[in-house]
Amino acid sequence: MSVMDKLKQMLKGHEDKAGQGIDKAGDYVDGRTQGKYSGQVDSAQDRLKDQFGRDQDQPPRP
Repeated sequence: MSVMDKLKQMLKGHEDKAGQGIDKAGDYVDGRTQGKYSGQVDSAQDRLKDQFGRDQDQPPRP
């Protein structure tokens, strides 16, 4: 079992908290880099949310 599978198993049922953590981490990185890499940070946030599950109220990314 890979590390990613273990993380997905641990986060199952807590997608909302995972999404909040991803958003908070992205905001922190944006703050530290003064928004210089905001496009890349947003892309990484979307990919992580796709991997670990989205919040129930957000539609999946096309």
